[in-house]
Formats: sequence, structure tokens, C-alpha cells
Amino acid sequence: MKKILFIVGLVISIFLMGCGSSSENNTITYNHTIDSLKAIPDQNWNIHAIEKINPADTSFSFVVMGDNRSGDKVLAKIIEEINKDKSVKFTLDNGDLVHHGYLKEYKNYMQIIKKSNVPFIGIIGNHEIPRYDGSKNYEKFFGKDYFSFHTGNSYFIVLDDADELGILGKQLSWLKDQLKESQNYQYRFVFMHVPLYDPRAGEYKRGHSLKDMTNAKTLNDLFDQYHVTMLFCSHIHFYYRGKWHETPFIITGGAGAPLVKFENDGFYNYIKVTITPKAVKYDVVKVTSPFKKSAKTH
Repeated sequence: MKKILFIVGLVISIFLMGCGSSSENNTITYNHTIDSLKAIPDQNWNIHAIEKINPADTSFSFVVMGDNRSGDKVLAKIIEEINKDKSVKFTLDNGDLVHHGYLKEYKNYMQIIKKSNVPFIGIIGNHEIPRYDGSKNYEKFFGKDYFSFHTGNSYFIVLDDADELGILGKQLSWLKDQLKESQNYQYRFVFMHVPLYDPRAGEYKRGHSLKDMTNAKTLNDLFDQYHVTMLFCSHIHFYYRGKWHETPFIITGGAGAPLVKFENDGFYNYIKVTITPKAVKYDVVKVTSPFKKSAKTH
């Protein structure tokens, strides 16, 4: 069977942060073939995935999930469900892609996400930076650990708070620049694995969240100031939607890791985000567990 190839001339601005100053921006122009994700090399995966997103779309859907690590069966089931939804244009996995950060775990993870029919972006989480090799294995497969991109009237800022401390130094300066740039867009979405606060601990309280509460407040103030449309977090293995001051947030940590109970029985989930020029809609999609065991509290 012949593959149908769509040749697209794509200009995409990807802001990448390396070891240099916060002003390091790479603007890359591509002519590329949109084909199966199986053709994407296992290096700089995120850049290659972002290249496949049509930057002209103003009405589209994308998926956000997080914390799949040890739950390969759940992750595979989510990808299978997403593949059936032709409205979804890309997916972001918001951290804890693997369990211990071993090279073999990354190789296994790559084999699973290559079954996705849409671009699949992997975000760094605390389980990607254990004591073994830090974030080296993550960077080997996915590239830079924080970056931004845009499509249509939407701006996407992906952060690295995998150390659970916060966003500091050069990354904080970079974030401020990105938030300023995002004002040129109708919608602004921010992704960080570890949430600012833990809703289970009380309002604006520390729990399974950032350890530096001063930094958490600094970030909250910035997100308020620049009117972030939605802040997506994971790390806590449940679904929760709320508001920190003026910043709406969603915690989605139900892509396969052991679930926690809080105000519900806990359920595997992902978020489908639908964007139009008039509004943004968020649907939490419950995923039937492939396991027989009930949710654990931890």
C-alpha cells in the first residue's frame, strides 16, 4: 500500500535553552514530509515532533497526560484511544515518562509512543533525573529540557522543574521572556511536571509539590501577570482542576502510575483540549483500568 505523503513547507519558531544565555533562540525553517512517527529518529525527538505540527491551525485539539512511568498498559491504551480521535493534532506527556531513568526504560518508552499517529512530545519529570545519570538519558532522546513553540493563536511554554525546587536562574529569565512573547497570542499554555502547590495539603500549601515556596509564589505571580490561559501540572497521580489566584490549573497524573485517592476514587485519565478562536474547552477523559487492583493511596 502506498503511503500518502503530505509535503508541507513549515516555518516554526522553537525556543530552546541550552547551557548558554537566556537569549539563545533558534528559529528553524523546515520543508518536511508528514508521515508516520516511526520515521522520527530517537534523538531530539521533541524537535522532530514539533516540526510535524501545523503552525497555521487556529482550531484544533491536543492531549495532555502525565505520570505514565510504570504503567505501560495504560499508556498504550491511551495512545490507542487518541489514535481513534481524528481531531487530536498532537500530545504532550507531562513528565515521569519512565520509572528509574535507565536507558532500557527510555528505549521501551520510545517503542510505545511510536505507535501514536500524532506528534508526541515528552516533558521531563522527577523520575527522569534520578541518581543514575541525571537528565542525560532524557536529553539523549528528547533534546532540551525546556522549550516553547506556537501553533495558530496558541503559545506553548514547557518548563523543567523536575528537581522539585522550582524555576530558577537562567530558566526563570527565559520564562519571563517567553511570557512576554506569549502576549502576542490569544492563548498561553504552560506545562510543568511538579505543581506549584498540593491541593490535598490546603490552599497554597506545600505537599507533593515545589519545595521552594518562595519560588512557587514568584511563578504564580508571573502566571497571573501574564494571564496564562491554563497551567498543566502532573506529579500527583490523580485529576484535579482549580485556580491558584488568577491562574487556572489542571493536575493530570493518571497515565499509568499508581493512583492516589482525593475527593474521588482515583482514575486513569488524560485531558483533551479543544481550541477555537472563540474559546478553549477542557475534557477529562477517564480511561478504564487494564488492571484488576484498586487504586492505592500514597
